[in-house]
Amino acid sequence: MKTEQSANIITTAVPITPEVPVTVTPPDWNNRKLFTLFWPLIVEQLLIVAMGTVDMIMVSSVGEHAISGVSLVDHVNFLIITAFNALATGGAVVASQYIGRKDGKNARCSARQLVYISVFISFILMALTMVFCGPILRLLFGNIAEDVMRAAITYFFIRAISYPFLALYTSCAALFRSMGDSKNPMRVTIIANILNIGGNALFIYGFKWGVAGAALATVIGRAISAVILLFLLKNDKKIIHLRGILKVKTEPAMIKRILNIGIPSGLETSMFQIGKILVTRIFAAFGTAAIAANAVASTINSLAFMPGSGYGMGLLIIAGQCIGAGDYAGAKRFTKKVMLMAYATYLFININIFLFMKPIISIYNLSPESIKYCVLFLQIHLVTSTLFWCTSFVLPNSLKAAGDARYVMVVTAVSMWLIRVCSAYLMAFPLGLGPAAVSLAMGADFIFRGIFFTSRWASGKWMEKRVI
Repeated sequence: MKTEQSANIITTAVPITPEVPVTVTPPDWNNRKLFTLFWPLIVEQLLIVAMGTVDMIMVSSVGEHAISGVSLVDHVNFLIITAFNALATGGAVVASQYIGRKDGKNARCSARQLVYISVFISFILMALTMVFCGPILRLLFGNIAEDVMRAAITYFFIRAISYPFLALYTSCAALFRSMGDSKNPMRVTIIANILNIGGNALFIYGFKWGVAGAALATVIGRAISAVILLFLLKNDKKIIHLRGILKVKTEPAMIKRILNIGIPSGLETSMFQIGKILVTRIFAAFGTAAIAANAVASTINSLAFMPGSGYGMGLLIIAGQCIGAGDYAGAKRFTKKVMLMAYATYLFININIFLFMKPIISIYNLSPESIKYCVLFLQIHLVTSTLFWCTSFVLPNSLKAAGDARYVMVVTAVSMWLIRVCSAYLMAFPLGLGPAAVSLAMGADFIFRGIFFTSRWASGKWMEKRVI
């Protein structure tokens, strides 16, 4: 039995040409199934934001230099996270299309290859980060206060230990979602958050380890959550399982399928995040108060971003399964439905942020100058993001699910570098708008992306792409 299972897992997929008709029954994503998929995704994303908020509040007890240092490193860490998410996106699209096509053998093969390449890359990134953490931070953020730099280096070095666990967790969570199971990743996220909060309390308040304690708590939480998800995925009753994962055998054809989605997605998110990091240098030029205000404003904005990210993850799976079954009409229908749900949720959250903005900001130990900046950043962001964020970040998942990841990458790169980065520096310095220029440039970025992604989706050109 084990031999047969292993053989099934490592079999190289046979390429399916566009001329071959798909005859499998399209997946039935009724309202109950949609609800079952989306509510754990949204709760999971909100828990991630809540953990970031709690982290920031706990670290704020150390001082503004700690908040600033952690905030700067989080921009770099998010670059690492997006790299793993990009690979997971490639794996999820391939696995989802095979599941939609009712091809469990190749779905399992794609799952194994996703785990192998993700973990391999994670060890390389971990080693590079631990060796060059200081030079990386100085290169990206230039001359910042010495106490901020010390906190940032400490936090960056320790967090790097968690990269292999993060890669494993991200891959396993994506595989669960590709099967329509979003509850298990949510449950594990709850466990990780409890461990993280407990670790923060012990290491920051108890042992007085400051930012080092916050980083160590994150490492422990990620390690345990990755092990739990890997254990759950060894259940061979699921259409995708990882039984026999230690018998490593790579399948180049399947890896190519994953990377055809993962590399453009990785370049897209990496260029986007690098652009954000460069723009963040504007805050460094205006002092610690602007850096701290941006950190808090970004954390609060995430309350709206993360549910939208949950809708994006779900849309990737739904559209992927529909397209794998050849049901392009279903992919279009569900894309419209998910976009309406995303807009309704985003509007509701942003209205509440606007109404309770000052009480929320007061939770953080900010100086009066930082509070003034934070309010301004949030006000600008609430207007632009409410109108255009969903078309900029949720809708592209439908394009990726069809294999149109390169178009998404090109639009993202052009928008980030020409719209957000260039206009932010122009408005901040020559035009004298100060750090508020970053929020204004971000709004312009949302508008540009939204127009191009909506036009691409409406044109139907994404239906000409092939993944499997």
